Amino acid sequence: MSDRTYLGFDIGTSSIKALLVDAAQKIIAEANIPVSISRPHPLWSEQDPEEWWQACLKAVAHLRAEAPEAFTRLHGIGLSGQQHGAVLLDEAGRVLRPAILWNDGRCGREAEELQASLPDFVERASNIAMVGFTAPKIMWVKRHEPEIFAKTKKILLPKDYIRFRLSGEYVQEMSDAGGTLWHDVAGRRWDDTLLAAGGIDRSYVGRLVEGSEAAALLSDTLCREWGLKPSSVTIAGGAGDNAAAAVGIGAVKGGEGILSMGTSGVLFAVTDRLVTKPHRALNAMCHALPNRWHVMGVTLSAASALSWFAETIGRGDKVGDLIAEVEAFAAHADQRRHAPIFVPYLTGERTPHNDPEANGIFAGIRAQHGAVAMAYAVMEGVAFCFADDFDVLADAHAGLQSCFLVGGGARSRFWGQMLADVINFPLDLPDGAETGGAQGAARLGMLASGAGTEAEICIKPGVKLRYQPNSEGPSIYGERLARFRALYRGERSMRGL
Repeated sequence: MSDRTYLGFDIGTSSIKALLVDAAQKIIAEANIPVSISRPHPLWSEQDPEEWWQACLKAVAHLRAEAPEAFTRLHGIGLSGQQHGAVLLDEAGRVLRPAILWNDGRCGREAEELQASLPDFVERASNIAMVGFTAPKIMWVKRHEPEIFAKTKKILLPKDYIRFRLSGEYVQEMSDAGGTLWHDVAGRRWDDTLLAAGGIDRSYVGRLVEGSEAAALLSDTLCREWGLKPSSVTIAGGAGDNAAAAVGIGAVKGGEGILSMGTSGVLFAVTDRLVTKPHRALNAMCHALPNRWHVMGVTLSAASALSWFAETIGRGDKVGDLIAEVEAFAAHADQRRHAPIFVPYLTGERTPHNDPEANGIFAGIRAQHGAVAMAYAVMEGVAFCFADDFDVLADAHAGLQSCFLVGGGARSRFWGQMLADVINFPLDLPDGAETGGAQGAARLGMLASGAGTEAEICIKPGVKLRYQPNSEGPSIYGERLARFRALYRGERSMRGL
């Protein structure tokens, strides 16, 4: 029905976003509720799942206040969320400890042990055992908090915990499941051998559905509290945040992709078959739609590297002005050619190194170099990280044919053109405001509740601007990219690796 509305939740690391849209996907109301992160020890990163839930309730209250009549026509809910986080529940569904997040680095030992536990572990999981993934976190809890593990009966990912609170159902979906390291990504099912290697079995995880599939119904209790008819609201399987963002921008067919320049950087490509290159730290997982997969190259410090540098030099509130100065600096080819080199591994790096201990590096600084030259090096260094991601995708034969440029860093046209030149690939800037994972979640809610077909719902935005690679890019950046890569190798050698 054309008057129905749909709700998308995005369970992010810094905030919970909620988006209410109509059948034409016009935004009716939205809310953004911040949440806090706890870092009680070095390498730890945790959040309270109850804070997520209370933020969701606040977001719904905001939507109901802003669009009360439209909210009563709610027909479908979709969920997007940060990946890999571990929420441990007891037999009554109570949270046993804070959720261990994707950016928590405590379980390096467990990741190594897990990968070594099976001779065919990497082939089974389609991924190497990275510190950020879920299974090593559970092994850490079993080793260091045995009393907590003994009480654990269910393990859910962040968005799936919110679905449990919405419906009372333990359900998980394909795109997020690959990051647990318990999932047969090719077969789209739980792998009993991988589960056993991680010290658990199928009783600990929820039943698996596709992201666009109906997974549960909103509980009658919440329907009454929110002024809705009982058993009237379908909850979709949903997706991990990157897969949801891809659905939200219409990257749903093989060869389509997104380059996200957010706090971290992600190069995401949809494939029609499972594509892997695990030993180059390429993540391979299911897409949120049936019979499709995706690969991801991940750069841990992207736009955040420039923010860090601007804060360090006391210009954190004037990043835009700094970028304008960098653009003027870069207009002189000789200044660009002799600028410092920066390796932005400020929190380690994932693709292509899987090296949580990697460090940031400034090199080639001379007396004539000031803050603007160094800021140029930071922006260029981030672009070089994406060059590595593109190289890994090409090595894996991922078949990327088109790519949208999204995220906060995409606001800079100078940076966008630099990225296209460095990776030697055209990038399309979408027309219209970005709503990211929440938009994709709402679309999955529409699909799950029968609001239309994939072709009707997962449409692409128009292209505001296409960044065509400059033919002089290789001559401008080739030698500097080689020096960038050599700097990492040298730093790694100094660490005795």
